[in-house]
Amino acid sequence: MTSTARLPKPVTDVWDWQKEGLCRGRDSAVFFHPDNERGSARAAREEKAKQLCGRCPVLRECREHALAVQEPYGVWGGMGEDERRRIIAAARRRVAA
Repeated sequence: MTSTARLPKPVTDVWDWQKEGLCRGRDSAVFFHPDNERGSARAAREEKAKQLCGRCPVLRECREHALAVQEPYGVWGGMGEDERRRIIAAARRRVAA
């Protein structure tokens, strides 16, 4: 018989912050752009998402997650894709220097 005594414990606490997000249960289209969305439509959608993020109790955790795993798409922790890319690129330059 196989023993499960040595299996690692679940690490759900790493993700538990997501249960408290104001985005939970909302339409993901607010946070992730549809194909070919550009210009003022994209800016307006992102601003709506960022306003919601600004009131979110887990803003910091969400932002840290998005930067740590380098989320490529959507608004996470009140930051858009381009904002995260700039921060990640700057961090890489500092490490390389």
